[in-house]
Amino acid sequence: GHRDFIKNMITGTSQADAAVLMISSQAGEFEAGIAKDGQTREHALLSYTLGVKKMVVAVNKMDHPSTNYSEKRFNEIMKEAKNFLKTAGYKPKNVPFVPVSGITGENLNVDNKSDKLKWYKGKTLMETLDEIPDPKRPTDLALRLPINDVFKISGVGTVPVGRVETGQLKPGMMIYFAPCGLQSECKKVEMHHQDLPVANPGDNVGFNVRGIPVN
Repeated sequence: GHRDFIKNMITGTSQADAAVLMISSQAGEFEAGIAKDGQTREHALLSYTLGVKKMVVAVNKMDHPSTNYSEKRFNEIMKEAKNFLKTAGYKPKNVPFVPVSGITGENLNVDNKSDKLKWYKGKTLMETLDEIPDPKRPTDLALRLPINDVFKISGVGTVPVGRVETGQLKPGMMIYFAPCGLQSECKKVEMHHQDLPVANPGDNVGFNVRGIPVN
C-alpha cells in the first residue's frame, strides 16, 4: 500500500483476527517493499504489533511478464519474506505462501486454478483462509473494549467506537471507563448503522452514553 494509507491500514488491522499480506512478485516492486523503508516490511511489523497473529502471504502479480508464473521467483520471494516475518515476530513455518494473480483470478479459488501454476501443489487463497481456525470469543469474562475514537453527535450524545475484546456489551449496562473512573449507562449499541441487542467479542461497534465528555 501507499504510505498515505498507513493510517487506514492501522485502523483496519487493529480490528482484525487474521491478515493477508499482499506481496508483488513484479521485478523491482518486491525489492522496494522489503527495503529499509518499504511498506511490505512495515505492514508485517504493524500487524504483529497490533495483535494479528494469523497471517497468510499472497504473492500477487504472478502473471506479470517479469515474473511469468516463475516458481524460482516465488521461492526467492518466499525465502526473503520469511526472514523479515521472523524479525517481526511471526513463526515462518506457520505462515502459508500462496501464488496468485489478482487481475486474472488465478489461484484465488478452486474455480480459477490453471496449468500456469501447476508447480504449486498447495491450496488456493480462499481455501487457505477458510482453514484459519476461528478465534475463541471470551463472552464469559468482564467487558473490555479499547476505544478507537469518540464522536459527539447532536441530539444523540457521546458515541465511543471500538472493538469488543472480552465480555458482552448490551443496552442498559453500566459501563466503567478507565483510567478516568467515570461511569455511564449504555443507551444504544450499533454496528454498521444497525442496532444490536448485544455486541460480542470481535464486533466493531459504536455505543451511546450520556454525561461523558468527548475528551
